Amino acid sequence: MKPGRLFVIAAPSGAGKTSLVRALLEQEPGLHLSVSHTTRNRRPTEVDGREYHFTTVEDFRRLIERGAFLEHAQVFDNLYGTSRLFVQQRLDAGQDVVLEIDWQGAQQVRRALPQCVTIFILPPSRAALAERLATRATDSPQVIERRLRDAGADMAHYAEFDYVVVNDDFAHAVADLRRIIAGDAADLASDRPQLAALLAELLAPA
Repeated sequence: MKPGRLFVIAAPSGAGKTSLVRALLEQEPGLHLSVSHTTRNRRPTEVDGREYHFTTVEDFRRLIERGAFLEHAQVFDNLYGTSRLFVQQRLDAGQDVVLEIDWQGAQQVRRALPQCVTIFILPPSRAALAERLATRATDSPQVIERRLRDAGADMAHYAEFDYVVVNDDFAHAVADLRRIIAGDAADLASDRPQLAALLAELLAPA
């Protein structure tokens, strides 16, 4: 049986990654989302086992000791991890899997599974990123300010990824992701010259 493919999608907080992945899964029923473990508090709209497997710090650290995670990282004050067993079982069964993680986790996955396809999502501007974080209404102003500061450091890792998708027009960004899944997206490579002006603005000192 031909093994499945692993697609790793990362982005700075507020770039729209979760919404894009949700739309991608709706339009590509052959894809399977790997639901991460996290120690952060569950938001009112979230369901355990759907958005995340919510767990305690103690249980999370026990899973680390057992080697249960394909990757794990601390993001802000919380821990996140991807189940090694879930991903490997799906790939062995010939199923394609999507991981929605941060750049730190993506580095670990690339080392463990170098054949994976990696995608980084960028916002269309720094102002758009700030507006999206503010209108999300799930974080305090202090957390939003910290996320904006850290976004620049996150975005500086874009070149480590195979592809970059700019989430300016949502439908167009979803279409770009689908082209990557289909293997028809050479024009979306992370080193394409067309990104230069946007990256200069996004990565400029605040």
